[in-house]
Amino acid sequence: MSSRWWRNTVLLMWLLGVPVVATAADGSVRVLAVDDVIGPASAEYVVNGLARAADEQAQLVVLTIDTPGGLQSSMRVIVQAILASPVPVVSYVWPSGARAASAGTYILYASHIAAMAPGTHLGAATPIQLGVQPAPSESPATDTETRKQISDASAFLRGLAQLRGRNAEWAEQAVRDAVSLTDSEAAKLDVIEYRAKDLSDLLGQLDGKFLNVEGRNVQLHTANATVIHDDPGWRIRALAIITNPNVALVLMMIGVFGLIFEFFNPGSAAGGVIGSICLLLAMYALQLLPVSYAGVGLIMLGMALMVAEAFLPSFGVIGFGGIVAFIGGATMLMDTQAPGFSVALPLIIAMAAVSALCLIGLVGVALKSRQRQVVSGDAGLVGSMVTITALQADDPLGGWVQLQGENWQVLSQTPLRPGQRVRVVARRGLLLEVTEVPDKPQQGD
Repeated sequence: MSSRWWRNTVLLMWLLGVPVVATAADGSVRVLAVDDVIGPASAEYVVNGLARAADEQAQLVVLTIDTPGGLQSSMRVIVQAILASPVPVVSYVWPSGARAASAGTYILYASHIAAMAPGTHLGAATPIQLGVQPAPSESPATDTETRKQISDASAFLRGLAQLRGRNAEWAEQAVRDAVSLTDSEAAKLDVIEYRAKDLSDLLGQLDGKFLNVEGRNVQLHTANATVIHDDPGWRIRALAIITNPNVALVLMMIGVFGLIFEFFNPGSAAGGVIGSICLLLAMYALQLLPVSYAGVGLIMLGMALMVAEAFLPSFGVIGFGGIVAFIGGATMLMDTQAPGFSVALPLIIAMAAVSALCLIGLVGVALKSRQRQVVSGDAGLVGSMVTITALQADDPLGGWVQLQGENWQVLSQTPLRPGQRVRVVARRGLLLEVTEVPDKPQQGD
């Protein structure tokens, strides 16, 4: 009777549209670490991690955050992946001393649950720190553009706050006034839901909590759940390295000098292979980053001029112009002020010095090649000192010598003898005219 009553009750609730609480499967908890600047590599890492968590039916994903910020485009990719995730996501600013600045604040606001460890902070979410390049304030058009960017970022973060039931007023202040909060202040202002000293503490506090995920009420069982730390893998690590603007610029420079080396030493292959690989890696990295087209154009012009110096030696004029163009392009390469995505000035100076030294070497080679005497043709034969290797059978004035790897017939005005030293004075077709070289006088004569 009781089971029949229970079935009827459940059926009635379903017909009336009353939501039935679903208990989350006692699955694993996957941990993704966002502990660097937010860029293309971290965006791909988080998107792939959320997809794996959904495929493996994990009950929860924890993003441990310690970031100074990053690119706006990469941040939006991560936010969209969190909003579309069928697995609930917890953003946890950890360990103590960590921060969720700039782009990290948006990611925390987008998550189903926000938590912070003691001694952490978040905020400073202005568009300038999200990779928007500000222009001089005295320009009216620029002021309008800046206001548009700030309004757009403010509405974006405020919308995330309203979606997750967090403090929308402070979210707007974080964008417009670049304010920040400590973990205790964030808890008091309803910016975060939990404060936890470590991951175990956090999972213990979340145990039994109900979440609304895509219209489903899900209960978490995290106290004894299996915790899986998601390793980014070699591909993501490599992508993080080459998408560093400093590394991309170094790869481009190695590529240029590799090709120049190959042009000077055809057939060596090493310079061409290494140079081509480095150039392709640099181009792949730059197409993932917010670069200035003027900077890219100057870098390409500089590369072309430096390569041209190898073909058209101008005693450094073309090559020096290439170095100037390359340095100018490197300075304005990144069209962003996002932390971690600028080219370091010491690196630019070092690359300029290396380029100048290489150019000086090329100019030195060109000067030596001009000063060197011609060693081919008649000019390379006349004046040569050779030794008679054999005599003609019927003519004591004729003989044979070996010069430049070939046997030559010679003719002298005086009789010749084997082993005699002679000097070439002229050439007539395949015949060399020679004259006797006087023997050095012996000391004491």
